[in-house]
Amino acid sequence: MRKTDVIIVGSGCSGLYCALHLPENMNITIITKASVEESDSYLAQGGICVLKNDEDFDAFFEDTLKAGHYENDRDSVEIMISSSRDVIQDLVEYGVEFSRDGDGNFNYTREGAHSESRILFHRDVTGKEITSKLFCEAQKKKNITILENTTMLDIIPHNGECCGIVAAFPDGSIDAVYADYTVLACGGIGGLFRNTTNFRHLTGDAVAVALLHGIQTMNLDYIQIHPTTLYSDRAEERSFLISESVRGEGAKLYDKNMKRFVDELLPRDALTEAIKAQMEKDGTDFVHEDLSVISEEELDEHFPNIVKHCFEQGYDVKKECIPVVPAQHYFMGGIKVDHSSRTSMKRLFAVGETACNGVHGRNRLASNSLLESLVFAKRAAFEMKEKPALETDFPEVDVSHYEDREALAESYKKLVLDEIERLKKEKKN
Repeated sequence: MRKTDVIIVGSGCSGLYCALHLPENMNITIITKASVEESDSYLAQGGICVLKNDEDFDAFFEDTLKAGHYENDRDSVEIMISSSRDVIQDLVEYGVEFSRDGDGNFNYTREGAHSESRILFHRDVTGKEITSKLFCEAQKKKNITILENTTMLDIIPHNGECCGIVAAFPDGSIDAVYADYTVLACGGIGGLFRNTTNFRHLTGDAVAVALLHGIQTMNLDYIQIHPTTLYSDRAEERSFLISESVRGEGAKLYDKNMKRFVDELLPRDALTEAIKAQMEKDGTDFVHEDLSVISEEELDEHFPNIVKHCFEQGYDVKKECIPVVPAQHYFMGGIKVDHSSRTSMKRLFAVGETACNGVHGRNRLASNSLLESLVFAKRAAFEMKEKPALETDFPEVDVSHYEDREALAESYKKLVLDEIERLKKEKKN
């Protein structure tokens, strides 16, 4: 029998940050479906929002609500914004480096639907900078064990509580992992879609498990499309994202006649609709994005990886436009949680993109994702600190039920997609 105090499913920023805020006398096991580096947290380009001064609170709050079509949970939004400075301080103490000016003050950038520049960044790889530093910290902790290429197949419910998971290990074995607390930090659902900026193995497993066991979910049909990914007529594992920050720094969008057709700083859903409408009008598969209006110095300093990737694909962004097209990007829905990231099942928590606490409403404000994930992962850790260990005889698990992993994976994908379609039809009617 495998036993740990806390099992965290997912090694992105929310899972790692949660683990780092748990007491060192708790044994923590983190599993991840692929390698640690293959989480969407590593792919986040633009940055992380922060309340840079007290005067910006109302505007930050309103920008988040406006982007979310006022369907946001206002208490969740207030918690996120109010906690942002503490999170940034934690990250700096972990060694995260954000862009600063010559005097050592933070540089702030702006993205679509923001009324102010309030986004901290590290070139165009902010997610990688944050998550890699969290990973380094986790590796230093003797009480944290990280298992790569290990897949959650199910949770283990018992008397209305979650007492662990069933997992498939790299050697092919399937076993129960019992735990006092289980944290689902499994990322998004991009792998369910043909065009996505997500890693392909992120297929909404946690949402499927929640649906299977009657755990409350929320807004599963709220799926954000990123307006600008690099167009390719070749089949690729995932779409390469052209950060919203480039538009925040002045990049323009043109139609087939190289005419500007939209306000580039619209919220993502509105901009996506404008781009789709323009492509339909023009009869094209993409629109053009012009980064050459940004200074070469700014491109090299702020967006080196975008510049490099585009060059490798045959585009010199300093001299020519690139073709861009919308693609699935982010999941605003998920497993319903409260302000401490508790699900409707006792001893089961959900954090990050897997969870839905209502912060984002119907549409996420740019660069709120990293912040929201970290704020509520920390709150989950504090909640677990205060609770006693699980006192029960752990139930035996028949692992033979999970031996056909391919069939199980397909059934989970169908379960999630069917529920998304059901919700869409329900709202149309």
